[in-house]
Order: sequence, then structure tokens, then C-alpha cells
Amino acid sequence: MSAVLIVVDQWHTVRGTKRQAQEELVKLLHQVGQGAYVDHQRLTVGSFLEKWLVDHAASAVTGKTYERYAEICRRHLTPALGHLPLSKLQPLHIQDYYARALRSGALKGGCLSPQTVLHHHRVLRAALHQAVRWQLIVRNPADAADPPKPDRKEMRALSEEQTARLLQLAEESRLYTPILLAVATGVRRGELLALRWQDVDFEHGTIAVRRAIEQTRTAGIRFKSPKTARSERTVALPSLCVAALRRHKAEQSARKLSLGSAYQDLDLVFAAADGTVWKPDVLTRAYRSLVAGTEFAGLRFHDLRHSHATQLLRQGIHPKVVSERLGHSTIGITLDTYSHVLPGMQEQAASKLDSALRTAMGLED
Repeated sequence: MSAVLIVVDQWHTVRGTKRQAQEELVKLLHQVGQGAYVDHQRLTVGSFLEKWLVDHAASAVTGKTYERYAEICRRHLTPALGHLPLSKLQPLHIQDYYARALRSGALKGGCLSPQTVLHHHRVLRAALHQAVRWQLIVRNPADAADPPKPDRKEMRALSEEQTARLLQLAEESRLYTPILLAVATGVRRGELLALRWQDVDFEHGTIAVRRAIEQTRTAGIRFKSPKTARSERTVALPSLCVAALRRHKAEQSARKLSLGSAYQDLDLVFAAADGTVWKPDVLTRAYRSLVAGTEFAGLRFHDLRHSHATQLLRQGIHPKVVSERLGHSTIGITLDTYSHVLPGMQEQAASKLDSALRTAMGLED
């Protein structure tokens, strides 16, 4: 049995009993009265994306990620696809947008890189996946669109000798200890700046990563949980780091004493001169200024994390251990990210196995 309801000049078919149709009518009228009624047939892609941002993404992702999503939607996806009815959006519309975005001059502001368009695809696909869950559309048209496949950029990682030269360069600056910890533990910039002295165990030589700092244009600075559940971790420190942290704490205590009440003690290991939060962008600018005009120009602070992982893998440390130190959610992410290191490891493994078998078989090497 089916019944037909008319709400704000729209037809709604309810398959069921008369009572179910009446219940649906009450529900729809309530939505109209509350201003929450959505006409699925007239809902445009642009209106949906805005609703997705406000009703879903804002609470589902971090503030920084939300800002990126909002910029992609409002600056690119909505101008290109926003006029289309959501129910009429086809894979060909999406594919056409990708092609135009990649062509020089096809969009305002010039062409976009394949990596950027791939980011747009991921955001649009995630939004449309939610549209399916909200039963606004039957299937996700982005699933049938083919995003560009950007060339994998060669990761820049320091050798041990280069690391030593970078530390020598930073030796007389307040960046020395942050750089040392970043390259010796693989902690992220936000995790490093959120580290408190209570997280440092000098006796056992470890640090506990329990939080991170996030900086957004709208909300400013805030402390948050680490990136993933596995990002909350305890990382063993080389003795070099333990000694550097002891010196750093002594220097910080002396500065705190000299400033007196002007020093705001937040228990932060790496703080601004007055004890307040050392903003991530301020740290980045100071780092870029330090390496400018040197062999390390263009080396990002985040590349110190890559350097840590690469050095450990080349020394034969098990990828599982490396994954745990980095706080990756799975070992697969570690293996995929640092696949460039694996060929050399394969050769080393084959060489060691060959040597062991030859010895066991009494064969000359």
C-alpha cells in the first residue's frame, strides 16, 4: 500500500499503511515549521556542500582539517559544481571539473596541480558519501570519476652526517633542542610544542605524547588529542636528547626566575620566551630563517620526522618499531610512506641470508 503526501508543493510517496503516511506527514510538517525541511529535488550541490560542512565536517574533523575542507568547497567545488541539482550530479560533471582544473586558464586563478585536484576529489567523495548516508542520493557519483594520479614526490630525508651539520648550525639558537628531538624521535611539530615537563621521564629516558597543538585562522591556538589513537604513545629517547633536555630545562628555569611574574608557566617544554605557547607558525618561520641560504634551504621541519624514520629503517630497525615511534595508525602506512627505503633493505636482507646459509652449508663466501 502507498499514500501520497503534498508538503510545500512537493509530492512524497510513503510505501506502507495509512498510519505510517500520517506519521510521515507529521514529521514533514514539523520540519517545515522548524525550518529544517530540505527539498531533496531542489537541493543544489553548493547548498549540500555548505550543509555538509556545517552539520557534519565541523564536528567530525579537526579545526585545521575543517578549514582546508571549507576552502576547497567554497573556493573550488561550489563555483564549479554548486549550481547543479545534487540529484542530477553525474560522474561526467565531476570528470569535466577535474579536466578543467588541470588545464591552464580554465579556472579562475590558473590551473591546479594533480595533487591538489586529488585532494578536491577526496573531499567531494567524502561529502557525497555522507549524502548517500543521509539518503539524499542513491549512489556516490564521485566513485565513478577518475581523479588524476600525481607523481610521487621524492621524499627529502637527512643522512646522519647531514643531521649532525644541521644540529651544528642550530647549536647557538633556541631551535637546537626542538630540532634534535624532532629528528631523534619523529614527533610531529604540534606534538612537540604541546609537550609538557610532566610528560618527560628523565629516569627512564622517555617522553609521553599525550596531546598536540593546533593553530587555525578562526579558533587560534588550542590543545587537542594526537592525530590518531596510536599517536598517543611513549617514545624512548637517545641519551643525547636526555642531556639536551636537562640543559634546556635549566636554561628555562633561569629565564623564568629572571622574568618573575611576567613568566606564564604552562609547564611547556618548548614555550615562547614568556612561557606562553610557542605558536607552530612562529617556530616554522624561525626554522626557515635558520636554514635559509644553507644546504638545508627548502628542507621542511616535517622532513626531520621523515629523516628519523628513514635513518632507523636503513639501520635495520623493524618497521613495526618505526611505526610505533611515529604514531602511525598501521604499519602499512609506514611501509607505504617509506617504500623508497625498502629496496636497499631487501638487498641487505638477501646478503645476510646468503652469508648465513653459506656458513651453515660450509661453503666459501
